[in-house]
Amino acid sequence: MILLDTLLIGGLKFVLGKIAQAVDAELDDEQRLREELLAAQLQLEVGELTPAQFSELERVLLARLRDIRAQAAEQAPTGMKVTGVEARTWDEQ
Repeated sequence: MILLDTLLIGGLKFVLGKIAQAVDAELDDEQRLREELLAAQLQLEVGELTPAQFSELERVLLARLRDIRAQAAEQAPTGMKVTGVEARTWDEQ
């Protein structure tokens, strides 16, 4: 019974961890934010959003994009540069 409970809790922790990773990745997805900004622009053009609503949404989305890019720049290794790539096929061994 204890083993079953341990496996159940471990499995549940694993699944919840994967869900949290997926949510974090979705929140930090630049492409998704750009799509939201484009959708907001379209909504403004067809009159679904007022200019004030669009401005606020645009401010929030652009701030989030700047944050994501700043975090990526901080995490990027400095002083390193890719100068080439070597590739081999299975036949070349």
